[in-house]
Amino acid sequence: MLGTEIKVFLSYLESVKQYSPHTLKGYQRDLEKLSQYLSTNDRQDWKNVNEHDIRTFINNERRRGLSPRSIQRLLSSCRTFYEHLLAEGKIKLNPAKNIVSPKSAQLLPKAMDADLVQRLLDFKPKGMIEIRDKAIAELLYSSGLRLSEICKLDLEDLDLKERTCVVTGKGNKTRIVPVGTKAVQSLRDWIIYRNELLESKETQTNAIFLNNKGSRISARSIQLRLEKLCLKRGLPGINPHMLRHSFASHVLESSGDLRAVQEMLGHSDIGTTQIYTKLDFQHLSKVYDKAHPRAKKGAKNDN
Repeated sequence: MLGTEIKVFLSYLESVKQYSPHTLKGYQRDLEKLSQYLSTNDRQDWKNVNEHDIRTFINNERRRGLSPRSIQRLLSSCRTFYEHLLAEGKIKLNPAKNIVSPKSAQLLPKAMDADLVQRLLDFKPKGMIEIRDKAIAELLYSSGLRLSEICKLDLEDLDLKERTCVVTGKGNKTRIVPVGTKAVQSLRDWIIYRNELLESKETQTNAIFLNNKGSRISARSIQLRLEKLCLKRGLPGINPHMLRHSFASHVLESSGDLRAVQEMLGHSDIGTTQIYTKLDFQHLSKVYDKAHPRAKKGAKNDN
């Protein structure tokens, strides 16, 4: 009984909400953990679960050493699942609704400075694969896309003449983002090879970024190719999300327009975007400490 409702819920998230496979696996892992706990405690029906059950489950996970961040995610999965059951009329109350998540230390996103980005992207690619890899990296940094979003891009999503891209983000929400000049040129170069690849493989697809077999490239392949690109260029490990973070940080640093950055990143809550103001302040603090005569270490005390 418990497992059946989880399957129905996951199917809903996949087909209606169009959540990524990674997100679906997270929900599945969390809810199976909850289901196992409830089964061992003689709770065979979701409607018989009360707030005390959920609270005890969460406390058990905390005692087992689960981090505050993981507890937050676990509680969020439980709440969302129960909201779905509530909407379907399967239960009358959400037992996870009033349970407070533990606070965790806010981790600032890792962003690269402009010089490091330039070292990564300023090179002349050799061969089809490097041309594709450069186009992916340029677009990630130019437009702040998520890894899952760049994998899903189709040709019709791009307007290279207008330098825009239609992106389908979380919850199947779409947004239009600008595409920088250098990214446009890299995309033009790649599309020529892309079309030749499809012709040679005698296959058809709307996907922009392809593997060497002519199929849509996977998220894992992009991660591995970016790692290889960094290694070849003698750079520290850089992942796709760091390019997104760098895009947000650099645009905010130059413009100060938090709302615009929120829209381009596809954040539904501006609170999520505000973390970049802290990152920007962190950068400014370092500049201040280096430049201001009264901030430098060893500055004389006038007392």
